Amino acid sequence: MPTNFMPSTEEYFRILPELILTLAGVLIMFLEALRKEGQKSNAGGVTLATLVAALIAAVMAGGSPGPAFHDMVFVDGFGTFFRILVLVVGLLTVLSSQSYLERHDAQIGEYYGLLLFSLVGQSLLCVSNELMMVFIGIEISSIASYIMAGFLRDDKRNNESALKYFLLGSFATAFLLYGVAWIYGITGTTNIDGIRQALLNNLPAVPLPAVGAAAALMLVGFAFKVSAVPFQAWAPDVYQGAPAPVSAFMSAGPKAAAFAVFTRVFLTAFGPIANRWEPILWIVALATMIVGNFAALTQTNIKRMLAYSSIAHAGYVLVAIVAHSEAGTAAVMFYLASYAFMNVGAFAAIVDYSRRNEKFVNISDLAGLGQKQPFTASMMTIYMLSLIGVPLTAGFFGKFYIFKAALESDLIWLTVLGLLNSAVAAYYYLRILVVMWMHEPGEAAESAPEASFGVKAVLFGSALATLVLGILPSLVLDFANRSANIIK
Repeated sequence: MPTNFMPSTEEYFRILPELILTLAGVLIMFLEALRKEGQKSNAGGVTLATLVAALIAAVMAGGSPGPAFHDMVFVDGFGTFFRILVLVVGLLTVLSSQSYLERHDAQIGEYYGLLLFSLVGQSLLCVSNELMMVFIGIEISSIASYIMAGFLRDDKRNNESALKYFLLGSFATAFLLYGVAWIYGITGTTNIDGIRQALLNNLPAVPLPAVGAAAALMLVGFAFKVSAVPFQAWAPDVYQGAPAPVSAFMSAGPKAAAFAVFTRVFLTAFGPIANRWEPILWIVALATMIVGNFAALTQTNIKRMLAYSSIAHAGYVLVAIVAHSEAGTAAVMFYLASYAFMNVGAFAAIVDYSRRNEKFVNISDLAGLGQKQPFTASMMTIYMLSLIGVPLTAGFFGKFYIFKAALESDLIWLTVLGLLNSAVAAYYYLRILVVMWMHEPGEAAESAPEASFGVKAVLFGSALATLVLGILPSLVLDFANRSANIIK
């Protein structure tokens, strides 16, 4: 075999986080198979150690940027940022899952193995520079996520959630793959940078309608993964039916990875035809904000409300992508980091409070939480205020940078309508605060168990990160600005 086909040690080093996650996932599956009945599983501790090791590896790999495996992977500041983000989301998910799984007598080892495999796909997505690698990353992440959504096999809601997610997800992925095939037929390459160069060098001769069709097909696949309108219908049902820790994970990790590759593909590969996809994405962003916010107004189930809230926030991120600038890319990075902490924290508050079989998940069940569990209520208050966008929280600066980037790109009307949508969102977030602090305790609050150590750690850590990013946004924004140029 020619030596130029042999990957170097440096190239393996650049995918070290994925190697660590994969090996640990396989190890956990083997150990679980060998575990005797009644013997306590150590999969949670192994997973935590694995994620810490993968985080260290991601930081180290980020210090040695460059291509790997014939440019299929490219490690840069942008990819490193999202790699670290999805791994942190995985860490928070592990901490909030232990008590939930024990309460439901679930097989813990398989759950953590699936979580690690899903993170392998997400981490790979963040640094993919090849559309076939993007497809592989999406499939690795999605298949594990489908199983996690239906992890409690005896729960009909879990089964329905997994089935809907699988069927619709497979359908959307087919669109994405068809778009990849089209763009390969037009440009002769599936490399993201190669597509950009092919379009720039041969723009007069390129059949633009065919390129636009390829971009539209890929948009369908990405829009499904980030739950953008009109491909958002799966999110409320899946988030409501899936186990609470899985809902928290899906709302932050896979969404951040999907937005990372969405941004890279459209701003890099399809950058030369931005004037054709920007108007469509403008409409999609606005529709996503409107549908998400107005549907959330009528929800009584808090998981379903957070699902529609997640849809609305996807619309805000799309505004920054439409801006098509380095400022917009930096805003995408900062906003997704902010959103991950406040959303994972909000779902974590439900993990122990909902009890076995998630008996108490209605908004009315939070009545009197401030009196009975002031710590959990206080943390939840921070998340809700941040989701609204109140100053001194991460959500405020997240929205500020997104709309600032939009204004700099002359997206005046989209900015105005986005701000109006934010005002609508304040109603359903404030409603939760009113129920927690101003209503008398109901059955759920009166019998609420003390939050487990893992859940408390997630609640406190997420709230702290939300406040730190709101008070000192430059800690993340400076790195985001340095890493925002994703065109090589």
